[in-house]
Amino acid sequence: MSYRIQENVFDKFFKHRESLIRQFKKGDISKREFIEEHYAFIERLNLKPFQRIDSFEKGIYNYQYYNMLAKYSYMKAKDPKLIQKHPAIAKKLLEDADGYYRQKDKSALRLLEYLEFKNVEAYFVKVHSNNLKDKLFEIVLKDYENVVFHSKSPWLMECLKEEGVWLEEKKRSVIESYINERY
Repeated sequence: MSYRIQENVFDKFFKHRESLIRQFKKGDISKREFIEEHYAFIERLNLKPFQRIDSFEKGIYNYQYYNMLAKYSYMKAKDPKLIQKHPAIAKKLLEDADGYYRQKDKSALRLLEYLEFKNVEAYFVKVHSNNLKDKLFEIVLKDYENVVFHSKSPWLMECLKEEGVWLEEKKRSVIESYINERY
């Protein structure tokens, strides 16, 4: 019984995520709006991350959960008005974002382990940002449509190399317009 409830939550989550991706690709929403709407939807779902990753859906949900919290916290922390009026809050939001990014990377690894690193490839991506150049890499799950992870984590990169899925080349991101748009 509870499995069917989770399945409905996953159906809602993936349908909403795909809708946002389509809207972004068409130019109907900006990256900032994508992040704000995705964050608000996750909050409305009121579903915390899963402790055990025993399905693809749970792994993706955990990754997206932490990724959106990280991006949202980072976006809010960079608000000039907040920085000026409440620098301590802005600093706390940056610290929160860093913590969420660490959890996102752990979630990515847990899902990759569950999938046994099958049909996965990872590589550095070509980016416009000097801060991300030779740091941001992409992990593509080739068996799934629209499933791509990004990270700057050296320890995660080492795991990918150890598993033999790291490519020693720089490629264009499969979601280039998204990663290169500022928010």
